[in-house]
Amino acid sequence: MGMQMGFRWYGEGNDSIKLSDIKQIPGVTSIVWALHDKMPGEVWEVEEIREVQRQLEPYGFNMDVVESVNVHDDIKIGLPSRDGYIENYIRTIRNLSQFGVKVICYNFMPVFDWTRTDLFHPVGDGSTALYYEAGKIHDDPREMADYILNNLHGLTFPGWEPERMARLDELFAAYKPVTKEKLWENLKYFLEQLMPVCHECDIKMAIHMDDPPWDIFGLPRLLVDAASVDRFLEMVDDPCSCLTLCSGSLNANPENHVADIVRKHCDRIAFAHIRNVKHFPNGDFSEASHRDCDGDTGILDILKAYHDCGFEGYIRPDHGRHLWGEGPGNVRPGYGLYDRALGIMYMWGIWDMLDKLDAGK
Repeated sequence: MGMQMGFRWYGEGNDSIKLSDIKQIPGVTSIVWALHDKMPGEVWEVEEIREVQRQLEPYGFNMDVVESVNVHDDIKIGLPSRDGYIENYIRTIRNLSQFGVKVICYNFMPVFDWTRTDLFHPVGDGSTALYYEAGKIHDDPREMADYILNNLHGLTFPGWEPERMARLDELFAAYKPVTKEKLWENLKYFLEQLMPVCHECDIKMAIHMDDPPWDIFGLPRLLVDAASVDRFLEMVDDPCSCLTLCSGSLNANPENHVADIVRKHCDRIAFAHIRNVKHFPNGDFSEASHRDCDGDTGILDILKAYHDCGFEGYIRPDHGRHLWGEGPGNVRPGYGLYDRALGIMYMWGIWDMLDKLDAGK
């Protein structure tokens, strides 16, 4: 079957990018989608899923990968109410399976799905990109949350739902007794309840790496390095418990070597995110173009590792820069059209060359 190229799309009326635009990018076969109006813990109903299928069918895209079915905080915290939310998650898995979904991306990050301090940071060539300024991350997360919510211009952003952010103090209080070990226990409990239905429905649960890969605002993070990836895969050693291996999330810490993780665990990577990061000596980092030399992530080595192991899963370009008029109010931060399309062509160029070299051996 070979590697399948995807493109994340936020849905009709919720994304400035049209499916007809994505169709013009060579080699894209899969739309990475979600029901972005659903809150964590709600059941995704069959008719809602069918509507997305109706939107994709004229363009020939598959809907194999969902990113994400977000996990309710009560599951992460380990409250008695978690079993009801897990049952809702199971119902959603069964409903998604009716439409051929193969991979569900999710994360287990407390409160925030990801953390950045500047959504449109100038990178020196006229474009802008997501940026993390280490010196701006202090003890009070409200300043960062308010900045992000005030700069989304009405666009949805998973993990930054205004309804949840309005309860920020309450959420931090609820997570206060949750140690890193307790969070690991709660993740294990969640997955063990899901594995039977995942086998029944032939769906893989693919956990996203924590972004950035270190504890933040006193909140524990789990999927942060090679050792924690090993622990996760051993904890629930099941082919339906997999990774969404995000190169940019892990490489926010320059000590992480993503290509090595690919080579070790290729059979457990259901979904790959290719993102490039440039580091600065003071601990700041900026997201960059997908070209290897524009960042420090090792994009060439990572793609070669996937190719060497015969990767046949799903892959997509992750966050790109904002180019050619994209900016606040007309683009979702990190998710413009042009740089992700350029990234796809860069990825295909590497892949096709590796195919050709292999054929000539």
